[in-house]
Amino acid sequence: MTQERAGVATLKGNPITLVGPELKIGEAAPDFELNKSLVETVSLQDYAGKVKLVSVVPSIDTGVCDAQTRRFNEAAASLGDNVVVLTVSVDTPFAQSRWCAAAGIDKVVMLSDYKENSFGKSYGVLIKELALDMRSIFIIDNNNTIQYVEYLSEMTEHPNYEQAIEAAKALV
Repeated sequence: MTQERAGVATLKGNPITLVGPELKIGEAAPDFELNKSLVETVSLQDYAGKVKLVSVVPSIDTGVCDAQTRRFNEAAASLGDNVVVLTVSVDTPFAQSRWCAAAGIDKVVMLSDYKENSFGKSYGVLIKELALDMRSIFIIDNNNTIQYVEYLSEMTEHPNYEQAIEAAKALV
């Protein structure tokens, strides 16, 4: 049975339920299978040996998600080749690539959780009521251990960009 965490987060002040466990620093990062395109999938192992900054956004076509992805795209250049920045949303790969082309995003790897919400369920960010992934940040070291976690309590708020970027830099 999948764990549900009711009332741990809100959308504009209204309680929402997150499906899956609350991951903690020091735990092994759950594997995932996400779509890079309609036919190409990737897993945690595709980024073996790298530090992974995983930025989770509900939908790329909203203001905070747009700003979050742009901010981490800017930071990616200063993080070096040993860090990969992954943005996960339930948007289709078509929508993600259209948005990236329009926004000039070229350093962040866009990954889609649209098919089975398996990332959302295993990382504890799937919003039961909306079938979207809750805004959150995970920093996973080169041994696939979680070194930083930020679950936002309000979907419309921004994550702590600087703290996440510094946590990634500290692992390089």
